Amino acid sequence: MEPIKSFTGKTVALPNTDVDTDQIIPARYLKVTDKKGLGEVVFYDWRYDADGNPNPDFLLNKPHAAGATILVAGHNFGCGSSREHAPWALQGFGFQAIVSTQFADIFRNNSLKNGLLPIVVDKATHEQLLDLAVEDPDLQLEVDLETQTLTLPDGRRVEFPIDSFSKECLLNGVDELGYLLRQTSAIEEYEKRNNK
Repeated sequence: MEPIKSFTGKTVALPNTDVDTDQIIPARYLKVTDKKGLGEVVFYDWRYDADGNPNPDFLLNKPHAAGATILVAGHNFGCGSSREHAPWALQGFGFQAIVSTQFADIFRNNSLKNGLLPIVVDKATHEQLLDLAVEDPDLQLEVDLETQTLTLPDGRRVEFPIDSFSKECLLNGVDELGYLLRQTSAIEEYEKRNNK
């Protein structure tokens, strides 16, 4: 996966609360074992009608959503069943970060393990971001993982939490296995010292 350090991204808002992983990617698309093409089916039942035609009223089908890399989501995003495909589909669409007041634990962990940054902000900041996204269809936000800050258009910087292990992995673009493989020389040295 690609390292995440800092980036400025086009931002869109999906204010729906309690969006579960079956809404993010319906169960019928969980038969694959890789990420290819999942961006096409993210929010499928909201993005398309029964005949497979794009719903012109859905956020991601609007012209200003093209190229968005930051999604401001409603409260309790990613609840429901655990499916790694949900962050895969969001990334496949182009999102690098999701902002909310709360994420379901399994979704948050799956996101962190797959290089999608879940950013938790306070309620007042969240409401401001939702308003900004409505006012400005070209809204840009700056994410800085190293300083754990989200910078708003007015220059205000909001800190967000992340555990140190996940931060280390995301900054270096490695998953848990990649992190362990980076420790190969230290592991070999330990084995030499302790297997005499």
